[in-house]
Amino acid sequence: MTKIGIIGATGYVGAELLRLLLAHPKVQVSALSSVSFEGQGISDVYKTFFNKTNLVCGNADEVIEKSDVIFTALPHGLSEDIAKKAIDNNKICIDMGADFRLSDESEYETWYGKKFVQPELHKKCIYGLPELNKEKIKDCKLIANPGCYPTTINLGLMPLLKNSLIETKNIICDSKSGTTGSGRGLTLTTHFPEENETFAPYKVGTHRHTPEIEEILSTIADEKVTITFTPHLLPINRGILSTIYCTPKKEIDLEEIHKLYIDFYKDMPFVNILPLGETASIKNVRLSNDCFISLHLNHRKDQIIVCSTIDNMIKGAAGQAIQNMNIILGFDETEGLNLIAPAF
Repeated sequence: MTKIGIIGATGYVGAELLRLLLAHPKVQVSALSSVSFEGQGISDVYKTFFNKTNLVCGNADEVIEKSDVIFTALPHGLSEDIAKKAIDNNKICIDMGADFRLSDESEYETWYGKKFVQPELHKKCIYGLPELNKEKIKDCKLIANPGCYPTTINLGLMPLLKNSLIETKNIICDSKSGTTGSGRGLTLTTHFPEENETFAPYKVGTHRHTPEIEEILSTIADEKVTITFTPHLLPINRGILSTIYCTPKKEIDLEEIHKLYIDFYKDMPFVNILPLGETASIKNVRLSNDCFISLHLNHRKDQIIVCSTIDNMIKGAAGQAIQNMNIILGFDETEGLNLIAPAF
């Protein structure tokens, strides 16, 4: 069996990754690391793993030594040196943070306040959106797992941009996420009395997923794409729904657009196009690796409205990382990810 290691196993993303990998039929989780909980059993940190695994959190070097595939689930700025060590030891590395998502170093410096630590490594990295880069992912040793918001928006717009059907300037992306997207660290914003029974935008005009979304959409469209992106925090644990407003270049027929989406995604197992008249809901995708998309026109029929929803912890993070691993290792893309959202 392929041996798997997780660096940063005690954050929400790392723990979700472990939960899914323990049920994967073709891999074995061999090592974990955590700076905050080094030396402690993972079941002491999360009781959900009690009697499921005896793994103890070690350090990053131990994970690299014991594993064939290394997942890094760390805050931005901490993965590049670890990835370099993993690649130098002929390991596969899938980074679930932001360190490798942007190809332009100047953009990275603008948004993250620092330069690339391993600039040569960035040239070897592939952006791990399987629906866009599956063939490139197959032969890659270093994957930048996409952000959660970008996943909903990129999947929501890909057929329209690939076919040059919409204007590429100032696409409006209005997104809502559950609180797990903010991570496990305690903040005033995600403190229960502050977050419960309310709804508000955050990081308006300044969210760091903006350049990632624009870069990938520009790659898809083969021209510069600009967006206005506003994220909001929902008083729920998990799930993202993005409502995207775009202007068609010419008069369009929604039924033709709907057929285009179905044809475009017909061989992509996790993207589901809802029938016309239905609306995507977070409930459709919770605890699954699915993306549900619904398509709409405004009353003047001069604006396409795309609703795209995923579970931010799975298709937006851990599940997509496993999807990338499956592709690299030659497994079926859906291996370990045949998850169905609860009905209620």
